[in-house]
Amino acid sequence: MNISKKLVIVIAFCTIFSGCSRVFSSVKDVIHNSNQNMPLDESQKSKDYDVAKVIGTVDSPEITESSGIVSSRCNENVLWTHNDSGDESFIFALNKSGKKLATYKVANAKNYDWEDIATSKDATGKCFLYIGEIGNNKRTRSEMAVYKVLEPKVSSEITTSTKKSPLNTEPAEAINFKYPNGNYDSESLLINSQNGDIYVLTKSFVGASEVFKIGKNGVAEKIADLSVPAVPEGFLTAAEISPDGTRIIICDYFNAYEIVLPKNAKKFDEIWKEKPLVVEIGERKQGEAICYSADGKSIIATSEKKNSPVIKVERK
Repeated sequence: MNISKKLVIVIAFCTIFSGCSRVFSSVKDVIHNSNQNMPLDESQKSKDYDVAKVIGTVDSPEITESSGIVSSRCNENVLWTHNDSGDESFIFALNKSGKKLATYKVANAKNYDWEDIATSKDATGKCFLYIGEIGNNKRTRSEMAVYKVLEPKVSSEITTSTKKSPLNTEPAEAINFKYPNGNYDSESLLINSQNGDIYVLTKSFVGASEVFKIGKNGVAEKIADLSVPAVPEGFLTAAEISPDGTRIIICDYFNAYEIVLPKNAKKFDEIWKEKPLVVEIGERKQGEAICYSADGKSIIATSEKKNSPVIKVERK
């Protein structure tokens, strides 16, 4: 039985019955084994990065499912993360070694299935966080949302804020959207800080990921298909556009993949035609979070599960 058929059977079982947590390990095992048996040649690997290093641990008991991560553009040496579904509307400020600095509750927002976080800095120097309410495992939700909130100013010292006594953000703006041709599950949210465009990449067990751009009319427009050199080819769990708008980093549970905009490109969306190259980021229990550093010179990744490592990969 090939990989696609095995995945279809496992996911169908997970969707129909209530035991998703029990069969999820089967999904990961099938994916891991298939990729272990599919060696990459050197042309599929990026030559732009050094060896991955663990630089810290996310050891807060409040953070058990780091499902998205982003480097602040306004708070030096600060990372932002959040939990997956099952939590309330909390975001967490971390230092670069993974120590929690503060817990914030996002005002005017709900967490049904938060899957990714992104950031942008406007012409006035204000920074905004974008939180992707885009998870849809059972494909039952027809309307998704991206919450846009002014990034709080974070102290470099560890605060006493907790989920029981959090700090509060400014009220978030909900950017609601629908897909034009059905319901999708997505775990990857991208913001192009050069022009404000918002993208989501679908998570596909069979076939390529579909790239959607969120229009001002509240409808997401499909603009491309995206396949990474892995099995499954569209099983994407996080992504981010580099601060200078020339690269995209993507991940699945086990690896990372980078796409580079050609130097002669006339517009950003030409990047989706390029082939992703593998960036090895080390061992993760369940990789669902990745970003660039604020200067774009390295990649940072975490994982779901408790005591996730903070992984950094420097550009050469």
